[in-house]
Amino acid sequence: MNKNYKIGMVGFGSIGTRHFNNILDVLIERNCTCTIDLIRSGKGNELDEEISRHVNQIYYSYASAPDDYDVLFITNPTHLHFSTIKQFVNNTEHMFIEKPLFDEADVCPEELNLKKGNVYYVACPLRYTEVIQYLKHSSDIAGTICARAICSSYLPEWRPGQDYRDTYSAHKNQGGGVSVDLIHEWDYICYLFGQPEQVLSIIGTFSKLEIDSDDLSIYIAKYANMAVEVHLDYFGRKTIREIQLFTDTDTIVGDLANSEIRYMNSGKVISFKEKRNDFQRKEIEHYFDIIEGKAVNDNDISTAFSVLKLTKGRK
Repeated sequence: MNKNYKIGMVGFGSIGTRHFNNILDVLIERNCTCTIDLIRSGKGNELDEEISRHVNQIYYSYASAPDDYDVLFITNPTHLHFSTIKQFVNNTEHMFIEKPLFDEADVCPEELNLKKGNVYYVACPLRYTEVIQYLKHSSDIAGTICARAICSSYLPEWRPGQDYRDTYSAHKNQGGGVSVDLIHEWDYICYLFGQPEQVLSIIGTFSKLEIDSDDLSIYIAKYANMAVEVHLDYFGRKTIREIQLFTDTDTIVGDLANSEIRYMNSGKVISFKEKRNDFQRKEIEHYFDIIEGKAVNDNDISTAFSVLKLTKGRK
């Protein structure tokens, strides 16, 4: 398929840069070409020489950007997503929206005036990890009685060389806080088990971190035949990211931080040699499969919005 894609990227921080490189690699493999424009605020870091070689144009205002993109990647701060999507809905055929979809659930997606037949996909990269794919397709999760997911890590160590107090994660009005920042857990839980019938939550700031966003979110959710517990925090001094599945015959641990599956009763261990960019790249491949009609859009705005509401402790 020798298609030429005209692509725009709104925002160009670390995740935008990662997507940029993966887009180039994926399209080369597909014998496709592309031009990529950047639409930036002008406040970001200067582009390195290798990136600059592959950039078509840089626009420093929304108004100056073209209105005929094939694909637009929304990778600017979360609290700007709603207004950005609304601004550019007539400028592009398809959109890839970085997670989380929005920072608040008190909005009306219908106001975006999305175009029927266009692809609006919201990022959900942990779905593409070997761990989650194994649990989804190669294990008997139908017999799960209870599941417990945890993501615990220390916010000051997330971004080496940057003061955590100056990051969006530290500030609620910039879309920070574990409940939304760590939406991955609710996303893969819904991917594995569907939407719960009921959810209860405790969300707040409990540690001594110098932030005004929530640093702890705890949830209990009820399904027809099982229950789920979710723990998210910014203050754990040892990184833990795993889902534990309790069945009649075993306790299965899906360890996302160490990329392995452990069966606690039988002693079976399955280790995957996976790096972060492996599953990030798989998501870009999947996204272009959706655009090309080879896959269904399994995380459209409606689906992502329903997950966002769960992070707020709402159905």
